[in-house]
Amino acid sequence: MILWWQVILLTLYAGYQILDELQIYSSLSAPVAAGFISGIIMGDVKTGLIIGGAMQLTVLGVGTFGGASKIDANSGAVLATAFAVALKMDPQQAIATIAVPVAALMVSLDVLGRFANTFFAHRIDAKVEAEDYKGIQRNFLMGMIPWSFSRMIPVGLALAFGAGVVKEIVKVLNGPLLWLGNGLTVAGAVLPAVGFAILLHYLPVKKHFAYLILGFTFTTLFTTVFGYAQLLGGSIKGFSGVINGLPMLAIALLGLAFAAISYQTGQKIGNAPKAASSNNDEGEIEDDEI
Repeated sequence: MILWWQVILLTLYAGYQILDELQIYSSLSAPVAAGFISGIIMGDVKTGLIIGGAMQLTVLGVGTFGGASKIDANSGAVLATAFAVALKMDPQQAIATIAVPVAALMVSLDVLGRFANTFFAHRIDAKVEAEDYKGIQRNFLMGMIPWSFSRMIPVGLALAFGAGVVKEIVKVLNGPLLWLGNGLTVAGAVLPAVGFAILLHYLPVKKHFAYLILGFTFTTLFTTVFGYAQLLGGSIKGFSGVINGLPMLAIALLGLAFAAISYQTGQKIGNAPKAASSNNDEGEIEDDEI
């Protein structure tokens, strides 16, 4: 059961996260942050991080350009975390049955929020003509209302009235349609790989294929080394030490080192003017590197 104060806090966060994404840039609008905050509110941070992290990986290669809308992974993470904790759902199943569908449906409401915001944009144009600077500031701030409401209203309504529907769906997926529920659980686990695939499609992989091989190799080596070290430590009788494996931190530091080397190499080459921005036939972006 989702308590009334949890509904209020999650709804307020849903309204804040879009403003953070557009203007504040504190990273609290990232899907992993949405899962983390929702997990704190619902009392299960682990489930929140699993769902938020999966949604973060799913949208790694997705972005907005100009006035384009993208799936709202944050709202999906909030609702999936809330219902997963309240109804004891498997996190992967919640990702496939709630997070992704909600994220996709929220695209339409994002467009609605953008259209509603044009009302204040036209008012600002009129204030500019009248040189009413306080009016410009006031209408700019009022433009936050449709943006926030485009997230708060659907999330609040879903949390307040959607628990019964979700509960019935979970009951069916874990009962007569258990095979479908298991399939959706597997699909939820695969979604982050889809996000990586989208990201790799747009990154200059062909140009820096060596780094891809090094990253994969280092990740495998560190994971294997730490895994066997933990296994060995657990097999020794009387061993009470704790072996913490941090392979991803090590990979991040290696990536930072490679980035620094690449930057220094680019500096040595010189500051020759770059060619005009262009994408290759496969959609790979090639002009955003040093």
